[in-house]
Amino acid sequence: MSKSNFTVRVRGHFDAVAAHVLSGIAAGEELTINITAEETLFVRFNGNRVRQNTDVEQINVSLLLQGNGRTVEKSRTLSGDLESDQAAMMRLLAKCRDEALSLPVDPNQVPIENNGISSEEFSGNLLAPEDVVPAVVAPAQGCDLAGFYAGGIVIRGNRNSKGQSHWFATETFFLDYSIYNGSKAAKGSYAGSTWNAADWAANLERTQNLLALQSLPQQDVKPGSYRTYLAPRAFSDLLGMLNWNALSASAWKQGRSPFKKLAEHEATLSPLVNIEENFSMGLTPRFNDLGEVSETRVPLIGGGALKNLLVSSRTAKEYALAANGACAEESPRAMDVSAGTLDEKDVLAALGAGLYLSNLHYLNWSDPVSARVTGMTRYACFWVEDGEIKGPIKDLRWDESLYGALGSKLMALTSHTEIDPAVDTYYRRSLGGSRTPGALIEGFTFTL
Repeated sequence: MSKSNFTVRVRGHFDAVAAHVLSGIAAGEELTINITAEETLFVRFNGNRVRQNTDVEQINVSLLLQGNGRTVEKSRTLSGDLESDQAAMMRLLAKCRDEALSLPVDPNQVPIENNGISSEEFSGNLLAPEDVVPAVVAPAQGCDLAGFYAGGIVIRGNRNSKGQSHWFATETFFLDYSIYNGSKAAKGSYAGSTWNAADWAANLERTQNLLALQSLPQQDVKPGSYRTYLAPRAFSDLLGMLNWNALSASAWKQGRSPFKKLAEHEATLSPLVNIEENFSMGLTPRFNDLGEVSETRVPLIGGGALKNLLVSSRTAKEYALAANGACAEESPRAMDVSAGTLDEKDVLAALGAGLYLSNLHYLNWSDPVSARVTGMTRYACFWVEDGEIKGPIKDLRWDESLYGALGSKLMALTSHTEIDPAVDTYYRRSLGGSRTPGALIEGFTFTL
């Protein structure tokens, strides 16, 4: 890629700071250093006008110090001035040493190792900052659009005292938005590494069509079980629950995994369900905070059967398992769900009579033991009859087991998939996301 000035500057700065700190460790100590950095333009829209415009450049570095069986981790932001940052990081190292004196020995400490060297950089073709506002608002003239654009370079890097060195930089954007007609709304998202005006116009038009359908008479849907179509974004919302201990090896060993029965071969999902961790999508680096590098593809569920749980090194040591490069949280970072055979144009006909759900929200486990999830419908959700959308529904609460929704009740998956990128911006832009098809489910349960 043609490297940006920011990427080159940050990499050189990190290398110099890391080398200085690593030269200061004492005998018997080992050190891992992680960097998170970004140069991002944030623009918030309301009423199809700019309400907030901020350009953020930030660098954060963390130290993980090991010595005498103890582990301490601390972090701080960097200023960009080499001399002051080197001095600040040496002070942070001293604080780690001081804190380690008061800690007990960690019986499951994972020794710092050399997990090799890697470097990945993904270039993009983003809008120039001065072009972002006209590119977004011009096609949306006449729309009450509210949303959030974030675009720029995100960096992750890792060095350690054993000689390990990893680097990841990616240039991406997302526009997470809704359009309104009074109290009615439809939600859309447009994301990628290259802004394309025609793609944005088509994306907006699909969302406008969903909003227009909400002008049809509201349909009164009583609690009950209905054939239901989850559009890719809604299906991504549902599968996001797998991040909450379902695929965690430590949660399974501790008896708190919602997929305990799946892990112990007491239950299976539909043979249509194939899920893997797929880092080739470029959504996030393969290395974790310890610098351990995952395989590019890690099968998680294949043909409805569990293939692998996500196993961190700490869990591997505690329970005598084989680690597979998972992050400490043991949750998917780049979940890829295989497509099915249902064409998008045939979705309404296949649904026949039932519910079309564009988005879900407020999801939580209602009964983790049976993998039951509860949540609400949101935005453009409709009642369908005779393969035709009849009108919008009021928000409904649903409660359904994943063993049903991804198992015996799963009728079909669509042949088209969509990437749902992470759009969290707490403290910094998140990396990761998922790629999912739409899902047709028989007897999805609505309770309120």
